[in-house]
Amino acid sequence: MAEPTYTRRGAFAFGDLVQLTDTKGKLYTITLTPGKSFHTHRGAIEHDAIVGLEQGSVLMGSGGNAFLALKPLLDDFVLSMPRGAAVIYPKDSARIVGLTGLGPGSRVAEAGVGSGALTCSLLRAVGGTGHVYSYERREEFAAVAAKNVDRWFGMTPEHWTLTLGDLAHTLVQRDLDAVVLDMLAPWECLEAVAASLSPGGVLVGYVATTTQMSKLVEYMRVSGDWTEPRAEESLIRTWHLDGLAVRPDHRMIGHSGFLVAARRLAPGAVLPVRRRRPAPGAYGEDYSGPGATADTALSPAAEAEPG
Repeated sequence: MAEPTYTRRGAFAFGDLVQLTDTKGKLYTITLTPGKSFHTHRGAIEHDAIVGLEQGSVLMGSGGNAFLALKPLLDDFVLSMPRGAAVIYPKDSARIVGLTGLGPGSRVAEAGVGSGALTCSLLRAVGGTGHVYSYERREEFAAVAAKNVDRWFGMTPEHWTLTLGDLAHTLVQRDLDAVVLDMLAPWECLEAVAASLSPGGVLVGYVATTTQMSKLVEYMRVSGDWTEPRAEESLIRTWHLDGLAVRPDHRMIGHSGFLVAARRLAPGAVLPVRRRRPAPGAYGEDYSGPGATADTALSPAAEAEPG
């Protein structure tokens, strides 16, 4: 079975992705093609002149400006890739791979596919012996994602299946190791996901707002199919390094999304009752979500608390 090349070692060759960095730190990503030239306001560079050079070489453009040439890391590629939908940032992709425990041979489904950023990370994590099943409802997003994945790997990975449709109605795989939901209403897919995950399998929901996060967690609790969900977000702060002027940068990569994670219970298993009282007002009289009743207006999680 043909597999994409994951290594980024070795000298440049035609077909390679090349990341060019100018003296102001701006990044340009090109694919080396015979006879082509890369043009910028800082000068042009012939693709043929890059072939055969080692990574970390410095080239001079036609305008006399220097460019550093490297094969891009996936983080760099994701931040510069063409977008149909917003990408999942590398910091969140890394946490998703960690939370799901993916490795060579794992089988994972994701919805939606967006621009293919997370897809690339999932494909690398599971390797050629695993499989990634991607679901996307919008045809234009699926097309952008397919092009980005093809460009990163240099081919369409054989261990990737892209399906145009709604995961809630088209997910047919069984015994999956993990499912990742990146959508507006992930709680609508919980029944389909529960049927497809192996016991102990991991569900990760990527949501943008606290309202989505709360609703997803409550639906998971009421369904009885999941361990107690956990939620987190990751923040990245870079540092300014200039001689003795060492300080945090004024700008940082702050909130991008929340990650809600839980594991599939065995069929028929009943999760032990939580032994902590909900926060005052957490389930008030105006609560109308899952588990609410006309008498108590409480979710089952709140009703189970000791008085």
